[in-house]
Amino acid sequence: MDSISISTFPDGRLDTKNAASYLGLSEKTLAMMRCQGTGPEFIKRGRIFYYREDLDKWLNAKGKATSTAQSRGLNNA
Repeated sequence: MDSISISTFPDGRLDTKNAASYLGLSEKTLAMMRCQGTGPEFIKRGRIFYYREDLDKWLNAKGKATSTAQSRGLNNA
């Protein structure tokens, strides 16, 4: 398995590129989720930033599935 390098600012913020890599999503997908209100919490300080703890909280809140049929229900929740 390849490892990825995630860069964070000294205060723990990640920019969109690094947040998307951390989540395993494309930057475009993350942007669409922001517009739809379905993605992780973010802050806007001229640019969009995420805190790692917010990304982890969002990942863990989505739940886990054992089948693709079950995952459809998680995505709609």
